Amino acid sequence: MSIYVFVYGTLRAGEINDLAQAAARRGLPAARYVGRASVPGRLVDFGDWPGLIPVDDGRRVRGDVFQVAPALVALMDEIEEYQPGKPCCFVRREVLARLEPPAAASELRCQYYPIDPALRGTAADIDADDWVAYRLARPLPRGR
Repeated sequence: MSIYVFVYGTLRAGEINDLAQAAARRGLPAARYVGRASVPGRLVDFGDWPGLIPVDDGRRVRGDVFQVAPALVALMDEIEEYQPGKPCCFVRREVLARLEPPAAASELRCQYYPIDPALRGTAADIDADDWVAYRLARPLPRGR
């Protein structure tokens, strides 16, 4: 059985928790890239990583959809420090992701990791809809 996941931040290719590299390190089956997609939400900036807050006001967050084995979902839970029934910043939920053309299907039900808005702390709102593009364009903090 495989599962679709939507990733928008550090689990994306080339980022610090790159899903493909994390799977390879653990000897897990590789994720199959499905395509670019978006989900309802807005981004916040925690510094080295983003958070996604679900909204229903038309804003969307861009990311990638992968098809994964259940063992890889367990690894993603570990990376996101998600434990069902316990309070944590990230929660795993289901979302309808809208695939970008030329994908065969237009929408897929995916697992994803939005944040609990009550635990966002002082994370700054981001106007951008794509974490990677935003991170690459923002100035480096002083001292780096």
